[in-house]
Amino acid sequence: MLLDIDPKAKGLIFDLDGTISDTMPIHYIAWRNAAARYGIDFTVELFDSLAGIPLYPTVEKLNEIFNKNIDPKEMGDAKEEEYENNMHLAKPVEPVVEVIKKYHGKIPMSVGTGGLKRLAKKSLELIDLDKYFDIIVAYEDVNNYKPHPETFLRCAELMGVSPTDCQVFEDGILGMQAANTAGMMVVDVTKYYEVTTGK
Repeated sequence: MLLDIDPKAKGLIFDLDGTISDTMPIHYIAWRNAAARYGIDFTVELFDSLAGIPLYPTVEKLNEIFNKNIDPKEMGDAKEEEYENNMHLAKPVEPVVEVIKKYHGKIPMSVGTGGLKRLAKKSLELIDLDKYFDIIVAYEDVNNYKPHPETFLRCAELMGVSPTDCQVFEDGILGMQAANTAGMMVVDVTKYYEVTTGK
């Protein structure tokens, strides 16, 4: 099954983690280890349900779910440090990379991520794709994160493309909801590769 764009698409928006770069197993292990210090069993199912939520709000969600009072910055920073130390192990998601290279310079492209901008840029550099994206909308650039459509709407605005003419490539349920709410075309990239998070 070949991944390609919709003929109607005039702008392409890519999620990053789990879409362009297969970082999700590395994020999962970092979250599992950080959560274990607070007595939380961070399962794959829990991880999947929280995919797309930024760093500190994820800890706030864990506080709600497990009735804890964990400092979001303390736990979040510990998780992010472990992730950053291992992010070089991530491999590019080849079917998505092929689309990026095929349409680079032909139609506008951007990255819309719930991650921190610094790490998003580093992630793209590590798989040699940083030169393909001038537009990155990250956690710091929005007030509302996925499933709210603001991330993708901001990408469309910066690309100068109407939201309905944008196609979003996503692996997370919340990101797909955000794209649908924004009125954009959406592709679930998980159909094009196997994710191994130790299931």
